[in-house]
Amino acid sequence: MKGDVFKSTTLLKILGFVLLSIAFFYFGKHYSDGSQQLVFFNSRQDSSTTPKPTTPNSQFVAISTNSNKSFDLSSLINDTNVAEKPLKNTIHPPPPLLTSPPPPPPPKEPVEKMGLLDENGVMKDDFRVGGDGLEVVENWGVGNETEEGGGGGGGGVKGFRVKKYGLCSDSMREYIPCLDNVEAISKLKSVERGEKFERHCPEKGKGLNCLVPPPKGYQTPIPWPKSRDEVWFSNVPHARLAEDKGGQNWISIDKDKFKFPGGGTQFIHGANQYLDQIEKMLPEIAFGRHVRVALDIGCGVASFGAYLLSRNVLTLSVAPKDVHENQIQFALERGVPAMVAAIATHRLLYPSQAFELIHCSRCRVNWTRDDGILLLEVNRLLRAGGYFVWAAQPVYKHEAVLEEQWEEMVNLTTHLCWNLVKKEGYIAIWQKPLNNSCYLSREEGAQPPLCDLHDDPDDVWYVDLKACITRLPEEGYGANITTWPSRLQYPPDRLQSIQVDSFMSRKELFSAESKFWNEIIGSYVRAWHWKKLKLRNVMDMRAGFGGFAAALIENQLDCWVLNVVPVSGHNTLPVIFDRGLLGVMHDWCEPFDTYPRTYDLLHANGLFSIEQKRCNMSTIMLEMDRILRPGGHAYIRDSVAVMDELQDIGKAMGWHVTVRDTSEGPHASYKILVGDKHLLRGKR
Repeated sequence: MKGDVFKSTTLLKILGFVLLSIAFFYFGKHYSDGSQQLVFFNSRQDSSTTPKPTTPNSQFVAISTNSNKSFDLSSLINDTNVAEKPLKNTIHPPPPLLTSPPPPPPPKEPVEKMGLLDENGVMKDDFRVGGDGLEVVENWGVGNETEEGGGGGGGGVKGFRVKKYGLCSDSMREYIPCLDNVEAISKLKSVERGEKFERHCPEKGKGLNCLVPPPKGYQTPIPWPKSRDEVWFSNVPHARLAEDKGGQNWISIDKDKFKFPGGGTQFIHGANQYLDQIEKMLPEIAFGRHVRVALDIGCGVASFGAYLLSRNVLTLSVAPKDVHENQIQFALERGVPAMVAAIATHRLLYPSQAFELIHCSRCRVNWTRDDGILLLEVNRLLRAGGYFVWAAQPVYKHEAVLEEQWEEMVNLTTHLCWNLVKKEGYIAIWQKPLNNSCYLSREEGAQPPLCDLHDDPDDVWYVDLKACITRLPEEGYGANITTWPSRLQYPPDRLQSIQVDSFMSRKELFSAESKFWNEIIGSYVRAWHWKKLKLRNVMDMRAGFGGFAAALIENQLDCWVLNVVPVSGHNTLPVIFDRGLLGVMHDWCEPFDTYPRTYDLLHANGLFSIEQKRCNMSTIMLEMDRILRPGGHAYIRDSVAVMDELQDIGKAMGWHVTVRDTSEGPHASYKILVGDKHLLRGKR
């Protein structure tokens, strides 16, 4: 009886197990139909299909025959038609243990492929980093041809027709729009104070609408540092300076080159000897430490600034486009920082307390005219405690007229509270006071007066010269900068006076900008081989605090940068100079005061998306083409919204244009347009 019960219970258990097995089998077959068979784990091993284990009681996995198939959940959930792709996180079971390692795979040829990935992850190798030499486009049209192309930075195709910009006439090959406006200059009421050498820009609609051609025989500029001593005659084919100044050791012609012996009108034995003499006269000048940023007024071919570069002094050389009209062009062709500028009736486009040293060697400036208004402008530009170096005939010649000029100069500098710290031979050196105490202790009614408390000494765009003494900040801003090179990365005190719209502190903004550009330039050097581009003359068209220029120095690129601060933004120029860098104020809706073909690299970050509200983007692009050397490069980092138009304009100017992703990826709101300028030659 008990045995029957036991048997019936066992039978029920067996039947239940069989039914359960059938149910699981049916369930697995039904839900794996068309996708992937179930994987069954078992503690036993089929000896007919796998080798025997080397260790007893080992656990093994039996794998379904369809285990190689992938299971795309997204296609089931979203019901899309996307092609099957293996899931990144799919866990594959380990293979059975083997008694011996599997045979190695057959050898394959190594695959070496370089290129860029588009947004779909596809490799493309039709990209350029930038040519090493000068690429020539023969038979460039006169502006009536059109080309078809595809714009857009995101890989899309857009049909358009580009009308080429034609070449300007050969007479415009040295054209500077705001300084060569003959029509405006002819209407001036007076020119006795040098008004004709100042800016007179073309009226709206009369600006540049063609490509300024190079001189015949133009060649790739000789690279720095060799260019300091020689340049191609064909690039600046003007012999007048060599004829006029040949006996003063400025410049000479040697076959197909101009040679620069390093002399000047007042230092014919060479700039190095002249600089040694200045430093010996006043060791406190300490070129490269205390004096980092200098201004050379009436610079000639800029040998003073050229030789100071080897002493870690950055000198901006300025001169008007006068009878020696190509001196700034020679300076820039040599690779020396320079601008066309005249000290006449308007403030120079630099902030107050910009320069530690201002130099004038026979610069043909009458410093005492109009109650000393020109020297008052030098006083505005000179940093507290800075030096004014004057090398001229009144310093050392004993002639009645010259002695009278010297007395006038001494009286004026005394009223400015300048201290004549050294006079030796043909050189006199004055020092500006460190604070306002001397100014405030003068007798009532003393001339020249102090400027009004509400006068902004950093307001320079089309601002008239003022016959008053610029006050120094009571907080000591501008005087308390650190020495070079630590000042490059140290946030200066004048940073606190900059008006910015931000919830972050100014020091945080300063540090963030520096870090950002240092990382970006580092990536450019590694990925795009910037050190092979032979960059020398560089312009940052929207400079901010100068982080781009500082990053070039940190990455040891042997170039100098002119940091341009647009009038449409905040005036950060004082910070740029306090860092030991060069800068200038400018409105990019107007042409820039430099000769054509004077920069190797133009960098514009976020410039066009801002300035397009004020002027046409083609206006700025044509100006960029004018000042960019053939073989030079433009890097435009800007919004996706403006990239199509910029790309079209670049092609219409004959540039080789590519649009690349930023480090944020293909779907970022910013792109990078790289334009390489070709040498265009007209139809024959």
